[in-house]
Amino acid sequence: MEPAIRISHLNHHYGAGNLRKQILFDISANLYPGEIVINTGPSGSGKTTMLTLVCGLRTVQDGSVRTLETELNGAAADRLVQVRRNIGFIFQGHNLLSTLTACQNVRMSLQLDRSISPAESRRRAVAMLGAVGLDRQVDLYPHQLSGGEKQRVAIARALVRHPRIVLADEPTAALDRASGRDVVELMRKLAKQQGCAVLLVTHDNRILDVADRILSLEDGRILSFAAGVSANAEHLLTAFAQMHRKGELKRHLQHLPDDQFLHEVSDATSEFEGVLQTMDVANAEATRTLLDDVLEVAADRIRHLLRAERTTLYLFDPVRRELRSKIAHHVGDAPLDIRLPLGLGIAGRVAESGESMNIANPQSHPSFNPEVDRRTGFRTQSILCLPIRDRAGVINGVAQVLNKQDQKSFSQADEHTLQEFTRPLGIILETCTRLFSTADRAAPVNRFPE
Repeated sequence: MEPAIRISHLNHHYGAGNLRKQILFDISANLYPGEIVINTGPSGSGKTTMLTLVCGLRTVQDGSVRTLETELNGAAADRLVQVRRNIGFIFQGHNLLSTLTACQNVRMSLQLDRSISPAESRRRAVAMLGAVGLDRQVDLYPHQLSGGEKQRVAIARALVRHPRIVLADEPTAALDRASGRDVVELMRKLAKQQGCAVLLVTHDNRILDVADRILSLEDGRILSFAAGVSANAEHLLTAFAQMHRKGELKRHLQHLPDDQFLHEVSDATSEFEGVLQTMDVANAEATRTLLDDVLEVAADRIRHLLRAERTTLYLFDPVRRELRSKIAHHVGDAPLDIRLPLGLGIAGRVAESGESMNIANPQSHPSFNPEVDRRTGFRTQSILCLPIRDRAGVINGVAQVLNKQDQKSFSQADEHTLQEFTRPLGIILETCTRLFSTADRAAPVNRFPE
């Protein structure tokens, strides 16, 4: 999936000579269709500068900004105008014209398209105002509206043309808590319905949880999410846990090329590692969902890359001294829950020894236990199995792939590919271990050996 906005090694300066000051430093980030990204940070950190650069309102000096498949660095003025016509803007001060009604303010956006008749223009404006809950305020003037209602008009104006990108600069700054929450929830709902990408600049920690991803800027540099955890733990933990609602991260990762997939999984792993070092996430149910999504997509990607029939990711429980399947591909809708005592079966031996095993004919291998095959009707013909280690180098899981397609065994290249996944998987499994609840451990399972 092509990003709606792709920023690569972006630098920006203000002034000249002795007064020249760098504002942005080597910024790289992507924004995808249907995604809501919040750009947060203290005043003066470069948030608004970055916003104006990605829409062509400010000239790109150094680096690359590619918006809607157009390179903005060096782009002609008329090309920048074409790009901006596909972008909706929402400002801190709503910027409504006081002499126009709510409907007329929204219709202004449609005047860019001369093929739309006045009657159709009003119909669309009224429909969009109804979508933001202002069907009774259509013909009121801005001075007759509350602050929250004015921002709703601004949202309607930005979205009525179904833009491919929406840029919002501090849209809740002048609103109270309830109005600000209503505005961003409405923005999120409508943006998702229209499938546009949203970049929202704010320093309002109360709304961080509406984001799919968060970019934190400080002194012109992108910081990791975890770097700000201690500043406002309650809001930031909520944002971290919810910024990838169930399915959103999975959808995003599934469409990435193989090299970019592994890069982004590694980036996500760094975030998990930072959070592990700064706070307790043991009760974050939403974080559990996030991690499960990452593991599920990673298992699918491993199976695809190695051209295997099945992938199983095991989590090692040192208290029970057993492996428990976290992801286990099989036929059927119900999850397959496998528990193996340490040392039993191929996966159990790998967890015990710490050595990888690549077996071409497991049916005749002395460590192979065929119980899973008997119970599921599957026949294992080849196995590649590697240990997964946490940050301290301690084994906390096992990755196993079964049945290389059209070949007798997995190659050394396959083993190297799987090895590349084990470090990020180790950090994610470490987080999963912390999220194991008493209920999980006590839940009934199909306990059978490999």
